[in-house]
Amino acid sequence: MKFSQLADYFEKLEATAKRNEMVALLAELFKSLSPEEINKVSYLCQERLVPNYEKIEFGMSEKLIARSLSKALGKDENEIWSLYKEMGDLGLLAQEYIKTKGDVLEILEVYNRLLDIATTAGKGSVEKKTDELAKLFSLASGKEAKYISRIVLGRLRLGIGDPTVLDAFSYAYCGDKSLRPVIERAYNLCSDLGLVGYTLFSKGLDAIKDFKVQVGKPIRMALAERLPTAEDIIAKIGRCSVEPKFDGFRCQIHKDGKDIKIFSRNLEDNTEMFPDLVDGARKQINSEKAIIEGEALAFNEEAQEFYPFQVTVQRKRKYQIETMMIDLPLKLFAFDLLYLDGEDYTSRPYIERKEKLGKLILPGNVIMVADYIITDDPKELDAFFENAIGSGLEGIVAKRLDAPYQAGARNFNWIKLKRSYKGELTDTVDLVILGYYVGRGARAKFGIGSLLAGVYDSETDTFKTIAKIGSGLTEDEWVKMKNILDEIKVDKKPSRVISVLEPDVWVEPRYVVEVRADEITRSPVHTAGKDEGELGYALRFPRVERFIRVDRVPEDATTVKEIQEMYDMQKKVEVKE
Repeated sequence: MKFSQLADYFEKLEATAKRNEMVALLAELFKSLSPEEINKVSYLCQERLVPNYEKIEFGMSEKLIARSLSKALGKDENEIWSLYKEMGDLGLLAQEYIKTKGDVLEILEVYNRLLDIATTAGKGSVEKKTDELAKLFSLASGKEAKYISRIVLGRLRLGIGDPTVLDAFSYAYCGDKSLRPVIERAYNLCSDLGLVGYTLFSKGLDAIKDFKVQVGKPIRMALAERLPTAEDIIAKIGRCSVEPKFDGFRCQIHKDGKDIKIFSRNLEDNTEMFPDLVDGARKQINSEKAIIEGEALAFNEEAQEFYPFQVTVQRKRKYQIETMMIDLPLKLFAFDLLYLDGEDYTSRPYIERKEKLGKLILPGNVIMVADYIITDDPKELDAFFENAIGSGLEGIVAKRLDAPYQAGARNFNWIKLKRSYKGELTDTVDLVILGYYVGRGARAKFGIGSLLAGVYDSETDTFKTIAKIGSGLTEDEWVKMKNILDEIKVDKKPSRVISVLEPDVWVEPRYVVEVRADEITRSPVHTAGKDEGELGYALRFPRVERFIRVDRVPEDATTVKEIQEMYDMQKKVEVKE
């Protein structure tokens, strides 16, 4: 397909905020593409060239793209920069000033040229990048250049989430969304939309149904539901395994001989940040190939105790890694086995995976298997819970003994119990920042006074408001927050945001903050859980508990369904008391 045709689809997608229309447009697009093109377009739709877990970035600022445009147009760079400042959008500038007819570029040619630009490195790489992008602009029409520049900048802003693409795959293949569950299962096992699309349209549905775990491709992590008491947990799942809940870095470790990859909860490749875990994995995982999961915490060697998360998070850095490794060594508590020497363990019962994990990990100073008990006695579960709390941990996670590992799912196979669920909301929630209000009074000097935040609705692949947050940050953090959000501000409400409130500044739904509140209430102004004729949900006295969470992507935020369940739990405990 010509890239000009793809640009036409991008334009149509940009013009709609209706998810069903997006799915229909994407399905129509995918039906017109070859499997190889589907593979690449799946990434391009999300401003990427590769899956999210692969570290390939363009590394080109607005200044550099303006330089490329100046070369393509034969105009002075300062003139282009001045025009950009007036228009505020390099894509629109490219569309207006590039007069080439275009229509010569194929999708795969554009993709390959962009990949060459992104992977150019070393001495003189900046000039090479700008020259190659200028050549691409010179072959493109104004509309094509508009979307090329936005892809490079990471500002395509089509509002297409993973679930929307998965639905579109199903519609393109069979005309409805009936295949979504089996397609999503394959995606959950590899976290690679392009690979799933290519497999479906080149090898067929049987290949998707037979999709297997692959070492080196992160499995989307299983998540836990909540219940308020030990009695409720036992009543729900019966005899179960109970483990401590650690407050550290969720790590999925892939071992392929001496090659080690470490993926975070949001599937970011953190291998280079944690050389101590890499060394521990090589020495202590007693197999040629394996995938295990665990939680890594910073350890105080002198006091022989674990640091709180605020200290552990200092290990997540790109520089001075060796120094921090000495100052804050990590210990990994392994709690699950997902793959071992050619065998996919995700479909096996939890207790079988746990027992095999215990035999797999060799003695050492870095990796240890998390303690656990098996019980159907609420009192015994409570005693284990209290011991975890007394050790400074968050709580416990109870796990069904016969449950498979359900990648990407949040269900009652795993149930967390944290500190206490009373009439007030003492557990925290993870919210997506959707916009901000400018400062009033004492905060006027910061230009930001409160945040509009929301939860994720997995049913509609949208974000719905639940709180305006004006406390919990220091003055320095408010300044830092504004600077970060101004990098992603947009002119209008993003298509995936459902809100009746209007902040002073809208932003892309990209960043997640941890929030504590007194309780969940019903609200006429917030859209979380708001159906026709019903009230939505809101947080009473919300405050930021933890600054932007680097281990969360927007779709990892607390969901509308979770808020509804927490609200019901809250009422249930109030009745008990």
